[in-house]
Amino acid sequence: MGNDIESLQNILKNDPSNFQARRELSILLVNEGFNEEAEGNLLYLLKYFPDDAEIYYNLGIVSEKLKKFTDARNYYQKAVELSPQEDFYYNLGDVLVELKEWDEAIAAFRKVLETDPEDGNCYFNLGVCYFNKDEKNLALDNFQKAVSINPRDVYAYFYLGYIYQNDGLTNFAVDSYNKVLEISPDYSWAYFNLGSIAFKNGNLEEAKDYLLKTIRYNSMDIEAYKLLTKICLKAGDTEEILEILHTKLQDEDNGDLYYCLARVYKYIGDSEKYCNNLELALNNPYTLTFPKKIVNQELEYIEGKLDRKEKIEPQAEVEEYSSEDTQNEDLEAKDEDSESGEYSDIDEFEDEEDDEDSEYPEEEILEEDSDDDGSEEQDE
Repeated sequence: MGNDIESLQNILKNDPSNFQARRELSILLVNEGFNEEAEGNLLYLLKYFPDDAEIYYNLGIVSEKLKKFTDARNYYQKAVELSPQEDFYYNLGDVLVELKEWDEAIAAFRKVLETDPEDGNCYFNLGVCYFNKDEKNLALDNFQKAVSINPRDVYAYFYLGYIYQNDGLTNFAVDSYNKVLEISPDYSWAYFNLGSIAFKNGNLEEAKDYLLKTIRYNSMDIEAYKLLTKICLKAGDTEEILEILHTKLQDEDNGDLYYCLARVYKYIGDSEKYCNNLELALNNPYTLTFPKKIVNQELEYIEGKLDRKEKIEPQAEVEEYSSEDTQNEDLEAKDEDSESGEYSDIDEFEDEEDDEDSEYPEEEILEEDSDDDGSEEQDE
């Protein structure tokens, strides 16, 4: 391929007006990732062929690759004005999704379906648009059409599972996530959501198994470590979660994980390590999503205990608090019990049962094509 580029460049060096060579060179440059150079050649061609839809279409592709999404939209719109082709509308819809212009994207994908009513990718993308418009019934309809056309559309099954899960249709959600895993056994988010469902249903061992698979396939999923910590504490598996958290923290510091460690040490009654890990959590503020005010108050409390040479007692059970406690930053977090004087702090997983239990990694899904038929972008 490199020789082809070089030979075309030599042709243009001797004959800059050889438009066919420049057109071919532009396509080769795009395919090889030389996007800026391809853009320059296409803009040169546009001066001489201002009504060539293919040039606008390929400029749209180059602009997408350069993350110039507004430019890409404008080029695709010009291409469909000049020549309303299926591929042009499809790529226009894709970039409109990137720009979160949902209604315009829906119109573009509907145009594709007028000529190809069996395009599973279009139904998937329509599902994404309706999902983001909070029109869940229409989203479900389109994701179901997508999997009926392409039974291996892993992303459509994941969306179906997520919608069912949030509608309380647990059995349908589990079936959809299991379908995801049949197609893609390393799809970590499906394991996470299955773990969340099992946890809500009180099946701790099943939940733990799913979450261990989550971090096996995606060791960067901090939410999985957080929920796994809570499950291990409920099950009394403190040695196991300590090993898991320490192993992960050998790779990189993380405020949330240090806070999880702190809570484990509080649970087993190790005051010094509880204190040390609270300090480490606060020393990593950019990766600490728990309320810093609460963590600071816990640290002040345990430092006071250590100064008085007092120890904390191991906990008999994992603390449970409502999510409202941490959502209200002005809530008084120190509560002195009249008998024990014990500090009643906020549970470390304050919002998991609403947010983390149904994690939806929307942006990453949207970066993928819903199947592998290559219809998303075609260089002409």
